[in-house]
Amino acid sequence: MNRQTHDIAALVLRLALGTMYVAHGLWKVVALSMPTTVGFFIAQGFPGWTAYVVVGAEVIGGVLLIAGIQVRVVSLLFIPILLGALKVHLPNGFVFSYPNGGWEYPAFLIVASTVQALLGEGAYALDRLCGRVTMAPA
Repeated sequence: MNRQTHDIAALVLRLALGTMYVAHGLWKVVALSMPTTVGFFIAQGFPGWTAYVVVGAEVIGGVLLIAGIQVRVVSLLFIPILLGALKVHLPNGFVFSYPNGGWEYPAFLIVASTVQALLGEGAYALDRLCGRVTMAPA
């Protein structure tokens, strides 16, 4: 892998993850509604207020990933949220199409977010364009 392919790979993963996180956050607000989302979180044993934290993290964190701002930190901060989702879906089996969803999708997102943290922001990130790259690629 050379620097150019590294940058493009990090960019593509960053855009895909960011878009997915924003879409999931907005889905919880628009399609489900926040009262329904809060009720689901409570039914899973989480305090109701954590639904707002998760939705905010998904939307804001997703936008930060898309823009390329603090990509390593944001990617790592998603992992505890994804571990909570994994805990919820683990008893349902492997496939996400099972009733109540399976655990493979949250597990995959943990891996993808870890890879993003290792790769960094990639090309065309605001942090890079503003000269704020904090580390060379891991």
